[in-house]
Amino acid sequence: MKHRITLMVATGALSIALVGCNVGPTGSVRPDESTIRGSAVAGPVCPVETIPPDPDCAARPVAGAVLIVRDAGGQEIARATTDAGGAFSVSIHAGEYVLEPLSVDGLLGTPSAQAVAIGPGETIEIDFDYDTGIRGPAVAP
Repeated sequence: MKHRITLMVATGALSIALVGCNVGPTGSVRPDESTIRGSAVAGPVCPVETIPPDPDCAARPVAGAVLIVRDAGGQEIARATTDAGGAFSVSIHAGEYVLEPLSVDGLLGTPSAQAVAIGPGETIEIDFDYDTGIRGPAVAP
């Protein structure tokens, strides 16, 4: 039986929908679940990158990026949306998955999907780098 749960943090900035995951009959999460978490950032944010890097030109968090978790057969089993700080987290059971980031309005590049294998109770981190389209050669100050 498939269950659908939507979790919202107090700020309302992060929502996660879990479909058919390891959820008990009362909606409680089972202790053998695993977690995939990470962040989405966009860069470059300055037309010219310098050496050493300018902290004001660091990649920026991407809020509202949607990441789809697919099983080995390509079926969507979970979805996460990044919060204002670009962070996401999704609970799933152990297995092999592909995390597929969707395009974000205003950004030119969409990161490639990433395959992951996760064991019971394990937490792994995956980061996605979106492309702003701003380019310029690195120069010494």
